[in-house]
Amino acid sequence: MHFQGGAWKRERHSKLGVKPITNLPKITDKKLNYPILKVDTIHTYYGELTSQPLRDRHILQGVSLEVYPGEVVVLVGRHGVGKTTTLLSIMGIQPPRGGSILFNNKEIVGLPSWEIAHRGIGLVPETRRLFPDLTVQENLEVGIKSNSNGYTIDRAYTDFPELANLRSQPAGYLSGGEQQMLTIARTLMGNPQLLLMDEPTEGLAPLLVRRIAEIIVRLVSRQQTLLITGQNIAFALELANRVYILDTGTIKWSGAMEELQSHPEILQRYLAV
Repeated sequence: MHFQGGAWKRERHSKLGVKPITNLPKITDKKLNYPILKVDTIHTYYGELTSQPLRDRHILQGVSLEVYPGEVVVLVGRHGVGKTTTLLSIMGIQPPRGGSILFNNKEIVGLPSWEIAHRGIGLVPETRRLFPDLTVQENLEVGIKSNSNGYTIDRAYTDFPELANLRSQPAGYLSGGEQQMLTIARTLMGNPQLLLMDEPTEGLAPLLVRRIAEIIVRLVSRQQTLLITGQNIAFALELANRVYILDTGTIKWSGAMEELQSHPEILQRYLAV
């Protein structure tokens, strides 16, 4: 991040080595364009639900956010503020104990995670969760849903040519970047309407960060809707329509990326290390 004359100036796309997205969708009439995802005041805890609430860890404390069709929304914040928990709550893996989550205008709180995935939400977890003893090809086949059509293994190898040469290799022998690409490709095999990506560039070398950015640009060109978490603000600034800043389990700021650029003090307050 650079500060110049009191105003923050966006780092150019040379940081990522990809062209910035210039045709991101604009939501002009929210009455006609209802959000594909609406998270409303959710409260999520880790720990036992007992009569002694102090034993619970209250991680998300009234988080609300919206994602509209075709948008790229980025949820940013320091490590440990609840970004991953937000995605796990949406997926039903760590369900909230209060609040509402609407997907395509239908409540999904209380549904099992497999049903939420079946309805059209895909998660690319930070931990990747590949089957290490299965080959690249077999991991992709695991991601196919019985009713899915559109995204195919051939498309996956076109989008991720690095994987095409490794199709018979066990996933456990892949590099970190190759595993990340395989995780994204496997999730896309289910043809999700909404793709959740948890820290997709965490721990990757700059060259691989650029590669992940290229993949996201390609997905956006196909009208894929994305909600991405991360700490890499330069990455977010190049790719997002809108941003939410999460801190200590609450949303502290939200708005268009252009608006965030004109308020460098917000970045300093919530994202500076």
